[in-house]
Amino acid sequence: MRDSLLKYLFVFIITLIFSTELRAQLFGEEPDTASDNLLFRKEYGGSAIIHSNGWGLEFRIGRNKSINNKLMFEGNLLEMKDSKEIKSINPFFTNTRSYYYGKLNALYMLRGGVGMQRMLNRKPYFGGVELRIFYSGGISAAFTKPVYLHIIKLDEGTYRYITVVEKYNPDDHFPDNIYGRASFTKGFDELTLYPGLYAKAGLSVDFGTLNQRPKMLEAGIVLDAFPKGVPIMAFKDPNQFFLTLYISFGIGKRYD
Repeated sequence: MRDSLLKYLFVFIITLIFSTELRAQLFGEEPDTASDNLLFRKEYGGSAIIHSNGWGLEFRIGRNKSINNKLMFEGNLLEMKDSKEIKSINPFFTNTRSYYYGKLNALYMLRGGVGMQRMLNRKPYFGGVELRIFYSGGISAAFTKPVYLHIIKLDEGTYRYITVVEKYNPDDHFPDNIYGRASFTKGFDELTLYPGLYAKAGLSVDFGTLNQRPKMLEAGIVLDAFPKGVPIMAFKDPNQFFLTLYISFGIGKRYD
């Protein structure tokens, strides 16, 4: 499912690239010319990320070290799902809420790091795209939030079924007594930190019509590694390594 989503997103962004070029031609949005296609020394931008285990956001600051090389500082906020997550629902009661059976914790990651971009080609004066390869790495902080569920219980006073909110316990909670997921905010006061490291590499494509206003499509691979396993699912060993593929779309600004 996530792989299909990445494919559809890639097709959408490629279509967006061509529609941007067509719009520039039809409505007179002039691309850079040889005289004003300057090398700006500084850059910042933000991106939305779809990766093979979820979604995320990125903010990046860059500074040119030379014509072809750029130093980058980046920060990421991501949701990280497990490949074994399967959405479930209790078939014995009405108006139940979906949940992921066996999920102990929701996982969120913060990344902060530094890297380099190397230009492969300069964008032609008549428009087109600019290609860069990049690599980066730094600190990865994983935060687990325990999963809370609405649990069905029999009220001994009234002999009626009621629901109570409890932290998921695989020894006590089963598909027949789970009514559904609890509030998203439940459990944020019980966050657990797992510090680690990450490494990232990939290809960046700037298809904006103005050099000062880059529009970026990026595809790459990331490895997050933790000395202690991060528990997500109850019936699976904690993960020490998370290898993900991603596509991102972002906009930014270049300046001196």
